[in-house]
Amino acid sequence: MGISKLTTDKVKERMDIEEIISDYVPLKKKGQNLWACCPFHGEKTPSFSVSPAKQIYKCFGCGKAGDPLQFVMDIEGIGFQEAIKHLAGKYGIEVEEDETRTPEQEQAQSERESLLIALGFARDFFVKNLQTEEGKSIGLSYFKERGFGPAIIEKFDLGYALNGWDHLLNAAKKAGFTEDILLKAGLILQKEGDPDRKYDRFRNRVTFTIHNISGKPIGFGARILTKDKNQPKYINSPETAVYHKSDVLYGMYQAKKAIRDQDNCYLVEGYTDVISLHLSGIENVVASSGTSLTDGQIKLIKRFTNQVTVLYDGDSAGIKASLRGIDLLLEGGLNVKAVVFPEGEDPDSYSRKVGSQAFQEYLNSQSQDFIGFKIGLYQDEIKRDPIRKAEVIREVVQSIGKIPDPIVRSVYAKEASGLLDIEEEIVHAELNKGLLKSQKDAYSKQKEQEESADTPFENFLPTQEQTSFSELLRLQEREMIRLLLNYGLEKLEGQDLQLSDYLLSETQELDFETPVYSRILKIYRERLARNEISGVDYFLSLDDSDIKQEVIDLISPRHEVSVHWEERHQIIINKEQDDLTLTGFKTILRLKRKFVKKMMEEAKQKIKNAETQQLDEKEIIELQEIYFALKKVQVEIDRELGIVIG
Repeated sequence: MGISKLTTDKVKERMDIEEIISDYVPLKKKGQNLWACCPFHGEKTPSFSVSPAKQIYKCFGCGKAGDPLQFVMDIEGIGFQEAIKHLAGKYGIEVEEDETRTPEQEQAQSERESLLIALGFARDFFVKNLQTEEGKSIGLSYFKERGFGPAIIEKFDLGYALNGWDHLLNAAKKAGFTEDILLKAGLILQKEGDPDRKYDRFRNRVTFTIHNISGKPIGFGARILTKDKNQPKYINSPETAVYHKSDVLYGMYQAKKAIRDQDNCYLVEGYTDVISLHLSGIENVVASSGTSLTDGQIKLIKRFTNQVTVLYDGDSAGIKASLRGIDLLLEGGLNVKAVVFPEGEDPDSYSRKVGSQAFQEYLNSQSQDFIGFKIGLYQDEIKRDPIRKAEVIREVVQSIGKIPDPIVRSVYAKEASGLLDIEEEIVHAELNKGLLKSQKDAYSKQKEQEESADTPFENFLPTQEQTSFSELLRLQEREMIRLLLNYGLEKLEGQDLQLSDYLLSETQELDFETPVYSRILKIYRERLARNEISGVDYFLSLDDSDIKQEVIDLISPRHEVSVHWEERHQIIINKEQDDLTLTGFKTILRLKRKFVKKMMEEAKQKIKNAETQQLDEKEIIELQEIYFALKKVQVEIDRELGIVIG
């Protein structure tokens, strides 16, 4: 069944954009709005704007925009119904079902939602298996050996997959799930060459539930407990419509609040490392689950903090092999520290060995920035071999070069010169050489892509005519709609007239070419005819995603003038709303000028093509008269606008 309109209305009334977005990214106030680095694309400088007053967000980098519901749908990758349920849970609103929905509508839930429901069923099934005789003797005893009690088992949804071919398959089918959904969710496999033979993917293993950032199960990791050399120690869910390994970090759902509160994220390798740190009282920890760190995972961390501390097992060879991850973190704009455990120890084993308090003290005392950490790894080699020292210098400088912030780069260059005992100028020279090479490589790659494309790059550029008429006309239509939306309900000074009345009357005979602006104008006119108010809120409530996106773009200013200019410095900045009569008048003149110029160009082209179109002399004269009449109108408009044509 679907969600009732009453529930949807309650959620919409209660939801607050600042509360919702701050669950995902830290917001900082600047002017009237709140700002953050965009959670939808990688960036170093905040261009993601949140307006509490208008209840909208807008990224000036990637263009993402919307209301609180749209944000939840985009960030979680879920549909409208799931977003309503998500927010209802956040605000403690009871979800009521819509009894009027037909059976066909009930079946029309998205495949994505079906996958999430199936994965939730599997999670519950594996958890309940711990209470079976087999689950207690094998799965539960393993967890107890590691010190995982009932609270931590419940917190991470730990479970057990029974030893058999089709325990989950049969239970899921009995519960109404189709084999197709179970296959797409990665819960079962199909025997090669036999489409009718299907069996459980996870068998005779303890299971670790992988959650998305809102806590829904999206996959599983499973560890075998026997010493069967023919079986891998761990198997994981495959890529599905809801599980993309490169965008997921194990434990992020449980860790996100602690990461934000402590402004630091501990990064470990495996599932048990994460759980063991929680047992030691450290909750701001996530795992890459044994895979190489990806850009998507780095962006996920950056939503909650800019500080990362990488925890390395006490294995120098393994550490050196995984240093690439530090460079990726630096490149992603994160501040990186590292902690190395004693030889033969990992976060899981060491935390159990020394206890919670000693473990926390070790992390605090042994944490060092990436420069000291990286140089320390090669300290013995540097002392013995001058050539190796030169190589290490280049490696360290290469890492510093990954840092996007030039000030931070300079600070680390100074530190590296001291630790490596070389002149700072040499470090900067090597750094500049590397940065220059990176820029050249990026330019060459871009040029190569342009040259290898099927369509020449020049073909993507607008022609002079397109730039002069179609695009400029679109921009002027946009400007008129922007004024209409932002100030349409404002009264014009000294007149019993709203700006919208003036703008709509002056454009009565104009047919807007841009479809979305034409639709907005039509809706505004229709509502005005019914004496209905057409404020921004009305357009944001429409189901038309194109209109909503455009409206948010038009009401979201990229920059704000600081109040201090006038309050402290007595600098008066003229604003367009200070004289809406003049602003509206000039906007209409510019819009009409663009329409006139376009009509003139069309007439001129027809005259040029008179021979091919077989026009007679009378028709040509009529076109010339139209052209000169339009030219006269243009001159009048230019005079009003103060445009001087040489």
